[in-house]
Amino acid sequence: MNFRQFLISQSIIFTASSLVFPFYLLFIKNVGDSYSQFGWAYGLFTLTAALSYPVIGRLGDRFGDKNMLLIYTLGMAAIMLVIPLLYLVWQVYIIQIIMGILGAIQKNTEKAFLARTNEPDTAGKQIGNYHLHISLWSAFGIILTGYLIDFLTVASLFYLISFVYIIASIILLKREKA
Repeated sequence: MNFRQFLISQSIIFTASSLVFPFYLLFIKNVGDSYSQFGWAYGLFTLTAALSYPVIGRLGDRFGDKNMLLIYTLGMAAIMLVIPLLYLVWQVYIIQIIMGILGAIQKNTEKAFLARTNEPDTAGKQIGNYHLHISLWSAFGIILTGYLIDFLTVASLFYLISFVYIIASIILLKREKA
């Protein structure tokens, strides 16, 4: 995987996440009876991610950044297909645990890839440009959501985002140009 593939796939990932995140929050709240269940759901996500980082870091070193990002994108594509079908709090908790692991894979791999591919003398500039790029795509996703939701159901938005994650996977699988 070269930097261009990484940048494009990450931009797609951040756009997809931004498109679905506001509605995922509403979804979690609507499944539960109280804000405490909402708190538990996000707590499980964060706790699972935190506990996963050491193992994920070792797995990333062993299997490579590209493979780890493929696990993330394909895993998120599958999760997006399942979310509209959830209706019990315990199901949301299970999804949050899985998403905690997947989120840790993405964050750890993103940082590891940036560390592996940047020269120490220009790393700050390159990482700054990287974050500018993905932040712009994230903002685009948030703005686009406001328009899309007028035409789509919330469930169809999750299905659309699943497809977007698949596109990110395809970008990662493309052969590098010599």
